[in-house]
Amino acid sequence: MPDEMNWISLLTFFGLVFLVSLSGALFKPGEWYKTLAKPGWTPPDWAFPVGWSILYVMIAIAGWRVWEQADSAMITPVFAVFGVQLFLNAIWSGVFFGMRRMDWALINVGALWLSILANIVAFWMVEPLSGLLLVPYLGWVTFAASLNYAVYRLNPDQGRGIPSTP
Repeated sequence: MPDEMNWISLLTFFGLVFLVSLSGALFKPGEWYKTLAKPGWTPPDWAFPVGWSILYVMIAIAGWRVWEQADSAMITPVFAVFGVQLFLNAIWSGVFFGMRRMDWALINVGALWLSILANIVAFWMVEPLSGLLLVPYLGWVTFAASLNYAVYRLNPDQGRGIPSTP
């Protein structure tokens, strides 16, 4: 950890991650999701914002720690991976809840999972604690992918987009 915290970069990381989190606020589950069949192991609705809030704090801190410690040769490749996983994270809610494309969301969450794994490795190479901070994120996304798949399987006619009106 650097001797002096760089508050501007820390706030920048929190701001960036906050922007990513807004997709969850813009594309909420709503009535459509409430009507879907879900597996018995689906968490209560309140668990998602609580879980994601904790994870977003950890993601921001991990990114900031790596930013503060990476040498200039590592910044571009490490943060390219970080940016990809943030982008994939940001679009999932819009794909699943907005477009009602559980099938595309499943592809998205698979790509997100791989990008988080790559991000863990990239961060670990710079600062191991930052890589470890992303492990719960990978676990949560593993669970979310399983839930996405289960809901898709239980609702095969609902997972391919908003039905067209006659």
